[in-house]
Amino acid sequence: MDESLVVTNLRAGKPDAFRDIVDRYQRQIIRYLYRLTGELELAKDLTQDTFVQAFESIPKTAPDSPLQLKPWLFRVATNKAMQHYRRKKIIRFIPFQHNRDADISNKRDPSEEIIERLAVEDALCRIAVQQRTCLVLHFIEGFKYREIAQTLGISEDAVRMRVMRGQQAFRKIYTGGESK
Repeated sequence: MDESLVVTNLRAGKPDAFRDIVDRYQRQIIRYLYRLTGELELAKDLTQDTFVQAFESIPKTAPDSPLQLKPWLFRVATNKAMQHYRRKKIIRFIPFQHNRDADISNKRDPSEEIIERLAVEDALCRIAVQQRTCLVLHFIEGFKYREIAQTLGISEDAVRMRVMRGQQAFRKIYTGGESK
């Protein structure tokens, strides 16, 4: 998919081009929002809201300005999640899903895995949402600092600082250096 062609077609009033965007990014956005919310149905709803906003907004963007879809869609998705939680005033996070593609020869006791996942989840839930968002985008979604900065509308230095502080906070909490 040539993103610039899709954006050009959308700006020209050809809505069928939007299907390519949904096909390419829907699963990534759902996965990202699920990690931020911990609720699959909510993640799906927020993803739908994200794509509705994108569908309505892309044709309104300036034709002479390039639009990088992935960072832009993740910014819209992040904003949708934050809007939801501002209304609820609750922020939860389900950090990692068990890697189903793990090496079978590396078997561990399932109870150990559950305990570790709960400890990771607990530690990540206690990190500030701005830091958590940057950690998820960088370490789980694979964004570069530049892309995170574009997605969140902040500087690369701010991203670096949030990732660094998030890692420090995670280590401190995860190793027992901080209590609830």
